[in-house]
Parts: sequence; C-alpha cells; structure tokens
Amino acid sequence: MDHYDSQQTNDYMQPEEDWDRDLLLDPAWEKQQRKTFTAWCNSHLRKAGTQIENIEEDFRDGLKLMLLLEVISGERLAKPERGKMRVHKISNVNKALDFIASKGVKLVSIGAEEIVDGNVKMTLGMIWTIILRFAIQDISVEETSAKEGLLLWCQRKTAPYKNVNIQNFHISWKDGLGFCALIHRHRPELIDYGKLRKDDPLTNLNTAFDVAEKYLDIPKMLDAEDIVGTARPDEKAIMTYVSSFYHAFSGAQKAETAANRICKVLAVNQENEQLMEDYEKLASDLLEWIRRTIPWLENRVPENTMHAMQQKLEDFRDYRRLHKPPKVQEKCQLEINFNTLQTKLRLSNRPAFMPSEGRMVSDINNAWGCLEQAEKGYEEWLLNEIRRLERLDHLAEKFRQKASIHEAWTDGKEAMLRQKDYETATLSEIKALLKKHEAFESDLAAHQDRVEQIAAIAQELNELDYYDSPSVNARCQKICDQWDNLGALTQKRREALERTEKLLETIDQLYLEYAKRAAPFNNWMEGAMEDLQDTFIVHTIEEIQGLTTAHEQFKATLPDADKERLAILGIHNEVSKIVQTYHVNMAGTNPYTTITPQEINGKWDHVRQLVPRRDQALTEEHARQQHNERLRKQFGAQANVIGPWIQTKMEEIGRISIEMHGTLEDQLNHLRQYEKSIVNYKPKIDQLEGDHQLIQEALIFDNKHTNYTMEHIRVGWEQLLTTIARTINEVENQILTRDAKGISQEQMNEFRASFNHFDRDHSGTLGPEEFKACLISLGYDIGNDPQGEAEFARIMSIVDPNRLGVVTFQAFIDFMSRETADTDTADQVMASFKILAGDKNYITVDELRRELPPDQAEYCIARMAPYAGPDAVPGALDYMSFSTALYGESDL
Repeated sequence: MDHYDSQQTNDYMQPEEDWDRDLLLDPAWEKQQRKTFTAWCNSHLRKAGTQIENIEEDFRDGLKLMLLLEVISGERLAKPERGKMRVHKISNVNKALDFIASKGVKLVSIGAEEIVDGNVKMTLGMIWTIILRFAIQDISVEETSAKEGLLLWCQRKTAPYKNVNIQNFHISWKDGLGFCALIHRHRPELIDYGKLRKDDPLTNLNTAFDVAEKYLDIPKMLDAEDIVGTARPDEKAIMTYVSSFYHAFSGAQKAETAANRICKVLAVNQENEQLMEDYEKLASDLLEWIRRTIPWLENRVPENTMHAMQQKLEDFRDYRRLHKPPKVQEKCQLEINFNTLQTKLRLSNRPAFMPSEGRMVSDINNAWGCLEQAEKGYEEWLLNEIRRLERLDHLAEKFRQKASIHEAWTDGKEAMLRQKDYETATLSEIKALLKKHEAFESDLAAHQDRVEQIAAIAQELNELDYYDSPSVNARCQKICDQWDNLGALTQKRREALERTEKLLETIDQLYLEYAKRAAPFNNWMEGAMEDLQDTFIVHTIEEIQGLTTAHEQFKATLPDADKERLAILGIHNEVSKIVQTYHVNMAGTNPYTTITPQEINGKWDHVRQLVPRRDQALTEEHARQQHNERLRKQFGAQANVIGPWIQTKMEEIGRISIEMHGTLEDQLNHLRQYEKSIVNYKPKIDQLEGDHQLIQEALIFDNKHTNYTMEHIRVGWEQLLTTIARTINEVENQILTRDAKGISQEQMNEFRASFNHFDRDHSGTLGPEEFKACLISLGYDIGNDPQGEAEFARIMSIVDPNRLGVVTFQAFIDFMSRETADTDTADQVMASFKILAGDKNYITVDELRRELPPDQAEYCIARMAPYAGPDAVPGALDYMSFSTALYGESDL
C-alpha cells in the first residue's frame, strides 16, 4: 500500500503491489485520481447542498472534509472551528482524521499539516482511505469482502458476457465492455449490448459513463480518453467508480440474497423430513431382525454327532461373519442419522425429533443388548459341546497321525541299513556314509519319544474303552517290534563302516604320498625332456660353453633321479599288496594324481635316449662358434685401424680448411694431396667389406673385439670423401672471390681469423649471435635498438638467404668483399666508362667488341641490352645503363 494509505485491522485493507508505490505520482494516474475522487466527493456533498472544485484546496480548512464525513457516515462530528487562521484549519482537519481513526482506520504518515498545506499526495491518500472505509469495506460477496468481494461481484455479474474477463481493477476495464455489462445485467433496457464492439473502447466507455450518470445517478468520475490513453489505468479510480455501481445495484443484490436464503431454508426442511422418514424405516427393520434372531440363538438342543455340532458352529460363524456386520452398520448409521437430524433441527430453531413409540435409540440399544447376551450364551454352549465330543476323536486321530508319521519314517530304513554300499566306496564316500549314519542314529534317537508317545496314547484309549482298541493295540505292537530291529541293524552297519574306513585311510595316505612325489618327479622329467629337445641359438663361444657345462651338471643328477623313480614305484606296489591281502574292492584310481607308473617309466626311458643326442648337438655347435670367433677377430683388427684413420683424416681436413698458413693455392694443393691419399686407401675398405660379408653369411650379429660396425665405416668413408670434395670446392670458391673482388691475402687472413675466433665449436659455421658478434668486432654498428635489429636482419637475408640459421665462411667472405668493394663502385664505373667512351657520353656495341675479349664482350652486350633507355643511341648504352648492367642496381 502507498505510504499515505491507512493500515486497518479489517481484511479489506490488503498491501498493494510494489508498482503502485513506484508509480504513485505518475501524472496520468494523478489526473485520474483527482477527477474520480472529486466526483465521488461531490456525489455525497451535493446531498448537503455543496461541492468542491479543487480537491487539495477545498479541503484545506477542514470544513468540507468534516461535512463529507458526516454525510457518508450519517453521524455528527464535533463542532468545527470557524476561524481562518492556520491553527483553526489544522484543528478541523484533526477532528476529521480523529473521526476516521475512530472507525478502526489507522492512518500512517497522513497529518493535518499536510492536508492544510495542500499536499496533493497526502490529500488523495486520505480521500482513498475514506473511500475504502465507507464505500468498499462493507461490500461482501460469498464470504469475501472489500476489494476481493467487489472484484468477485464484478466477475459474477459479467461472467455471461462475451469479451468480458474481469481479473483486476485496471486493464480489465480499458475496453469499456465491463462497465456496459454491469449496467446491462441490472438494467438491460438501458444499453443494447449486442451492438457494442471490443475494438471501439471510447464509444463503449462514453456510453457506460453517460447512461450511468443519466439513469443511475452515478456521476461521471472518469474520462474515456484518459483510460484508453493510459497503459494501466489507475486502480483506485476504477475501484471508486465501480463501487458506485455496486451500491447503485445493491437493492437488487439484497433481493437475490433473500431469495437464496429462502431456498436454503426450504432445502434444509426437506432434508430433515427425509432423514426422519429414513430413521423410522431403518429402526423398524432393525428391531424386526433382532426379534427373529434371538429365538434361534436361545435354542440349546444338543446333537449326537460331531459333524452336526460342527455344522451348528459353522452356521453361527456365518451369522457372525455375514449376517450381523450389516446390521451393526445399520445400527451405527441409525445413531448417526438421529444425531445429525437433531443437530440440524436445533441449528434451525426447530423442535427436536421424537421417534414413534418403541423406536427410540434407547429401545434399539436395549434390544441389541439382549441380542448380544443371547449370542454370548449360544457361543459358550457350542464350544463346550464340541470340546466334549472332540476328546475321544482327538486321541484316536492323534494315535493314527503319529503312527502314520512313524511308519512313513521307518519305510525303507531296514533296506538302507542292510545294503553294503561301503564295499565299493572311496574314502571320501566312506566318511560321508559315516556322517550320514551318525545323522541317522541321531534321528533314530529323536524318534524314541514318538514311539513312547504312541504307546502312551494306545494305553489311554484302552483305559477309556475306545471302540476300536483291538486295531490300535495291534498297530502299536508292530511299531515296537520294528523299532527293536532297527536298533540292531544300526549297530551292525556302524561297525562295518568303521572297519572299511581304516583300510581306505591307509590306502589314501599311500596314494597321497605317491602323488606328492610323483608330481614333482614327473615335472622334472617333462622339464628335462623339454630342455634336451630345446633348439638353442647361441652367438658366442661363451654361450655354448655355458650350455655344455649345464648339460654335464644335468647328467650328474640322473642316478639320484633313478632312485626317486624306484621309490615312487615302491609306494604303488604297497597299495596293490593291501588291496590283494584284504580283498578291498577299489572303486577307482588314485584321486590325487593321474600319473601312472607306466607313464613314469616311459618318460624316464625317453630322457635316457635324449641325453646322447644333446651331447652331439652341443659338440657341433661348439665347433661352429669357434669358427665365428676367428671371423670376429679378423674383422675387428681391420676395423680398429680403418675407423681411427678416417676420424684422423676428417680432423686434418678440418684443420687445413681453417688454417691461415700460406696462400689459398697452397691450401688447395695440400687438400688435393690429401684427396689422392684418401682415394689410394680404398682397397682396404673393400677388403673390410669382404670380411663383413663372411660375418653376415655366418649370422654373426655382434663383435666384442671392436666398436666399429661396417655401417659406421661406410658412413665415415662417405663423409670423408664428401668433406674433402666440399673443402676443395670452398677453397676454389674463395680463390674466385678473392680474384673477382680484388681481395688481398692479408684481407683473406683477417677474415679467416675473425671467423675462426667466433666459431667456438669449430663447426665451420657461425650462428646468428656469433655472426653478429663478429660483425661488431669488425667495426659494424649493430645495436640492440630497432634500427640495429633491422640492419642485422637485412645482412642475414644476404648471407643466409635460405634461412638455415648458420653463416658459412664462403658467405661471410662474399659479404665482406662486397661491403669492401661498395665504397669504390661509383668511381670504378665512371673511370671504366670514360676509358671506353672517350669523349662521348655513351658506348657502342662495336667499341665493346673491339676493346674486350670476344666472350666477355658478348656477355657484356647481353647484360646491357635490357637496360637501354628510350633516348639512347641505337646499339649504344649511356653511363647509367652501363653501370647497372655491370654491377647491378644495388651497388649504385
């Protein structure tokens, strides 16, 4: 609720939504509230012959406010102050606010000062509080009141109308159909609802407002344009206007309520009369059933047979289970209906219901008590009679049952005790038979009590002179004789089982001993046969010697193995002797093993045959390994000489390539002599290849006499030939560069010294950082700033165009010679041009052919042809074209 709204204890004052607080001062809503509240106040003030024009101004002195409260409440307020001073106005407003508070409304944040000062917000809040209390609070519809009651009243009244769905007091009224539906529902002659259209809200609203003002005396409190033009009309304004409709139609509502009340009273009376009729009929039926049932329960004539008495008991149980429960339910329902009827009559101020004579609830309870007393006596009599007749039949049946059970248990027991299944049983089966026999003995002892009970029951039947005593005595005697015979057979079978168990335990121990020794011995023979037949693969003389030694050790164990074999066979023979002596019927073979003496002898003979074959195979392999060892030593001796020789030559060539002794021509001659000596070494390589082929044919895969393999030798030899050829080529290229660039030997030595100094790993190349340090040492200004980095990147693109990340010595001297020559290029070009051109500013093709050797002249002409300018003399070149053709654009 807005903070100027009052807080009341009644249910009609419900907290409003948060949007109401946030949009309280929305101009559109304030305008609607001003108009609606002003019209509502005038609708009451005109009864006193006055009205207001400006709601916040006309209530400031409190006079019209007090008058408004007197009109709408019908009560007189305290006499107002007639003075014009502020204190008089505040006093009048306080009297009005106190009157509002006396009606149970708690005003929050609304003071007389704000009303006197013309605070629009507080004034509208106060009027809204008055409207809630005096126009909306008393609205009540179907147990709902105030706002909810008014909304429910609108929903009920407009429910039959198409396109009307009242869910709130704002957007549900924007199309005007809700107002028109309320008028049409109560005064259908005033509006032709069928002609109204939902898409014409202005017409609908104006029609409703005009009709209400003209025919229903409801002032026009809203503007149709304001409602249509506002996204959400003001809820307070709508509620105020709608409440006027409620009060205008309240007379019709009261008439409808009175009709509903009469219908309810008539319905209650009809229901009460029906309950009275139902009670009378149900009471009569229940009393009649009780009068018919009691004589049946009081019949005590006994029956002569047990079957007849049991039939009487069954009939009584059917009565308890089928016939009585519905009557119990009827009695309960009768009491419930009686109590309900009396309560309804008392609530409706009607006299209490008095049933017909003899049908009172107390009469029914008395009759029901007599029924239950007769029922209890009848049940006790039935049970006593049945117990009396059951006694003899029970003893006879008990004898028959126990005798039948015992006879069923003894059936087959004598045949079981006489069988000789233990003669062909194994030890485990004998032990199982013994346990089974022990269980039978326990069972036999347990049945001793049953036999004694059978004899005792037979004795009691004799004493009571049972009509069938002879058959009972004969059956009892047969059971006792059979019992004595079972005891004798049981003892005899136990003795036979224990004797057989001892013999089989002895045999079982021998079987177990046989299995314990036969299994490892059999495994040893199988392992020996596997080892003796195993195909061995050895590669060294040591390996074959190790196999030979192991074989000799194996042969040394054969005598002890033969003794173990004979001991195992002896255990088997002892078992056979026991079986023959005591005529034991063996049901099967040794349960602990499947190894037979025949298998042991067969495998032993096979081992003896494999030993000499293994001897021969080891001897032959030993001779072959000796031959392979000689081949290894021969190859190793040569490889150990050739391998170091290749390495030495590689190192010497590397030293020659970086040494600065003598001229480049001297280095070139020295290298060519090395190349000749290397080529002359080829026959030794070929001889080593021959020895390697013999080793491969012999399937020799390792050689402890050398660390060099033929693959190492081949790779080293190929690297040696490649290195000497590449080094010779590098020196030749250095000579060409020196001669072409005019580099002196001293400069070459300086370049080599700088290159070698920074070639820390002696790889013959410089990395980027090494090359950069070398350039700095030669005077190049290459800093770590962006400009220095860019310059170094340019130089690297020249010396390492393939971006390999290394700089060779050849690339180094090419770059250094080019840098050295750049400073003299322009002068050299000019001097050369002047010598050949003479007094002209161009050179002709004929002059080039005359002054230069033929091959160089043709080469120069071919180079200059693409550079001839558009103004050049035909067949001639100017200075710039001549220079570009000879030295390139980058040199100028």
